[in-house]
Formats: sequence, C-alpha cells, structure tokens
Amino acid sequence: MKKIIAGLFISLDGIGEAPATWHFPYWNDEMGAAVGAIWSRSDTMLLGRKTWQELASYWPHNPEAEGADVMNGTPKLVVSSTLDNVDAWPNSTLLEGDLVEAVAELKAGPGKDISISGSLTLTRALLRAKLVDELHLLVHPIALGSGTRLFDGGEHIPLQLLSSTTFTTGVLHTVYAPA
Repeated sequence: MKKIIAGLFISLDGIGEAPATWHFPYWNDEMGAAVGAIWSRSDTMLLGRKTWQELASYWPHNPEAEGADVMNGTPKLVVSSTLDNVDAWPNSTLLEGDLVEAVAELKAGPGKDISISGSLTLTRALLRAKLVDELHLLVHPIALGSGTRLFDGGEHIPLQLLSSTTFTTGVLHTVYAPA
C-alpha cells in the first residue's frame, strides 16, 4: 500500500503560511536532500488549492530552475471545491469526489508513495482522517507571530517521533507517524 507523506516548512511557532516569504534564508544542501528524499519516494503530488496556485504561478514558467523537472513532470492531484480547471500547470488534475474516500482509494492503488507539499488545510484534514503515514516537519528557527498554523486547535492528533535531524542552519527536520 502506498504511503501519504506530508512535508511542510514551519516556523518555531507552528506557522506554515507563505513559506516563500521566510524560509529561503535557511535553504541549504541538507534541506534539499531531505526534500529530495521525499520526492524520490513518490510518483504523485497531492496539493491543496492555495499551494497549487502558488506553485503553478512559478514552476511552469521556470523550466530551467533547479527541481523544475520533478515539479513540472510529476502528476499533481489538486483538492479544490472552487477551481474549475487546473490547466495552468501541466500534469495537474482536479481530485474528484469525497476527499477521504478518494485519498484512501489512491493509497490502495499501484505505484510509489504520494507526497503532499505545504497545503496546511489538506494536511490537517488528512491527519484527522488518519490517512497521513509520515509527517515531515522542517521547523525553521524563526517565530513569525501570526499566520496559518498547521495545528489549529482542533482535535488531538497523537503522533510518534520516528527521527529528528538538526541542519547547520538550525532547521530541525522531524519525522512523525501516527501513534
């Protein structure tokens, strides 16, 4: 069975909103290797609407950028109740039907794992539905004070720490699984 692997850049105070505005000073080869390891295990990306729109505004227009071959070439499933189409970024498809049922069906299908990048609302919903198998948090040494948090005060989600690695930039890469 495939795994759902969610990877998020978050601040010390749990904010994962708009990482493009604060995370790049911490990017290095260590973080690139950690993110690359997730991508190498997956053959499909699962993205929420906001994350898809942000990524779609960059990647299709920058085919020479490092990582563009993976970002543009990997099939993307987009979760949205407001988008009519996802033609702006090749290899993107709207995920139809009930989210939990559709993702459970995807997990049971053939192929490699499915990765989620960012997509706080989507990740939160799949954690609550117990469909996330690994949660990779790249915790940055910065407190942002305001913004959307991964955990929004909803129900308890017990997790178990599988590993943790500290990068030279002070970023902590933690990997959790459902407890």
